[in-house]
Amino acid sequence: MMFQSLKVNKLELKNRFVVAPMTRVSATLTGCVTEEMNHYYQQYVDGYFGCIITEGLYTDTLCSQGYQYQPGLINEAQANSWKVLNDYAGTNHTAVIAQLMHAGALSQFNGYASETKAPSVIKPKGQQLAFYYGEGDYQMPAALSLSEINQIVDGFVHAACLAQQSGFSGVEIHGANGYLLDQFLCTHTNQREDEFGGSIENRLRIHTQIINGIREKVGSDFIIGLRISQAKVNDPEYKWSGKAEAKAIFIYLDTLDFDYLHLTEPNALGCAFESGLTLAEIAKQFVSQPIMVNGELNSKPAIDASLENGADLISIGKMALVNPDFPVKMLNDIPLMAFTFDIFNPIANLDTQFSVLKNKGEGYV
Repeated sequence: MMFQSLKVNKLELKNRFVVAPMTRVSATLTGCVTEEMNHYYQQYVDGYFGCIITEGLYTDTLCSQGYQYQPGLINEAQANSWKVLNDYAGTNHTAVIAQLMHAGALSQFNGYASETKAPSVIKPKGQQLAFYYGEGDYQMPAALSLSEINQIVDGFVHAACLAQQSGFSGVEIHGANGYLLDQFLCTHTNQREDEFGGSIENRLRIHTQIINGIREKVGSDFIIGLRISQAKVNDPEYKWSGKAEAKAIFIYLDTLDFDYLHLTEPNALGCAFESGLTLAEIAKQFVSQPIMVNGELNSKPAIDASLENGADLISIGKMALVNPDFPVKMLNDIPLMAFTFDIFNPIANLDTQFSVLKNKGEGYV
């Protein structure tokens, strides 16, 4: 099943393997793609992935940027810098999805503003990520005004239009891992008393406005995905309140006009709650869109089990960094190279990754 094609909206993916979005902090200071980044992503095309989701791309000049050397999608120069990859991928029948991301309170660097913004004035748990140039505590964010929320929505919509113009197959709305949209969804980071706080419908209102706004501009055929999670980069043990909340979230999400739901868990085959079901199994009961799953699915048995349990697509993260030809190895029963955290030390960028792999004799694919 992992090598069967799948139709998402009107786009037919050649297999079920997807490169998960992974922050690489390797763009120019102005947020453009480099030659090194093109090489990095082209490896996955050559490695026979059916789809690639880019690292998170910031969406405005206000407060969306999260990391130094993060690519953006806010202007023509940034958009045009992705055309080399999109042309190469299109020639080889690989879809490329641009992940649109607003860091919110978890921003570690913003070249356009000095303060961070969030749904509520709540300081994030934990410490900034050193391997993404972070140091010390997160800032105390300021609460977003209603006009600023409207600007954020407009930023996502504009970025999606730029993605369409530059040849991407679609966009993925980053609503996971503790970043801004996830901060709206979770009650411990959203204590608003207006129309963006309280009920699940209110906490998902910004998601709704972004998806509706993008769909209106890009038309019915352009892919829109949504990524959500329980765990956060700064709070990996976080869980929703239980299956009832998950059910309510998924029932509401199913009313929105997007094309796939991307679920990421520390272990996609682990129990989401006390029920014994995985998060994907719960989602499958209520969501009609294809389900993509991510989280330690690094072997044929694990991938087969996930597909049998209701997943439609499998996104591969850390193991893809050291095995950019992961699908080829699965197809031909070639042993996988073991993942090493050395590729994140001291900075989790492409210079470090390529250097470590070259020293191990792997070189480039």
